[in-house]
Amino acid sequence: MVTPCNEGAALPRLSRVERFWNLPNTITVLRIGVVPVLLLLPLYPGRLGSQVTAWIFIVAATSDLVDGWLARRGQQVTRIGKLLDPLADKLVVATALIVLLSMGRIPGWATWIVVVIVGRELAVTGLRGLASAQGQIMAASGLGKAKTLIQNVAIGALLFPEPTLGLPAHTLGLALLGVATAITIWSGYAYFSAYFGANGSGGVEEGSGR
Repeated sequence: MVTPCNEGAALPRLSRVERFWNLPNTITVLRIGVVPVLLLLPLYPGRLGSQVTAWIFIVAATSDLVDGWLARRGQQVTRIGKLLDPLADKLVVATALIVLLSMGRIPGWATWIVVVIVGRELAVTGLRGLASAQGQIMAASGLGKAKTLIQNVAIGALLFPEPTLGLPAHTLGLALLGVATAITIWSGYAYFSAYFGANGSGGVEEGSGR
């Protein structure tokens, strides 16, 4: 659901440094630091380089849950955190997909999958900005969270060399990426139809809700 922001609530009189450099926001910034690591993967495409990159991605994806929980538990939710958290997720996911496509781990015929996922993320970011400008907050949805989870597992599997832990990582990753794409289209449609539906409000969103 979309609810109006409580604009009348008093904001704590903290300095910009204090407001930004809390633990949840620090974790978010570190997650953005995974982007250059992913960009280095084509230079180290061997088994060791792939394993290290895959585990770094998995830790980054898990940290998305941790920083949101810490922000809510410690009452450290900030405006910059609300901006950076989804931005970090989209940067990491988009970079990983493009790198995997360039390396052939996502085959050429599946280029449309990357376009759909990245395009949907950009569209949702734009819609969130529109809603925010209108003083509205997008509520998180189970559908969006499922999409994010399956998408991250798929990317993690594709980052691993074949095979890994006795599993056909590449085949498994492609199958899950297909499932994530279907949910991506579904949740994106629900997001926009809800927002532009009754009274021009409503919506669904993935992520921690920060």
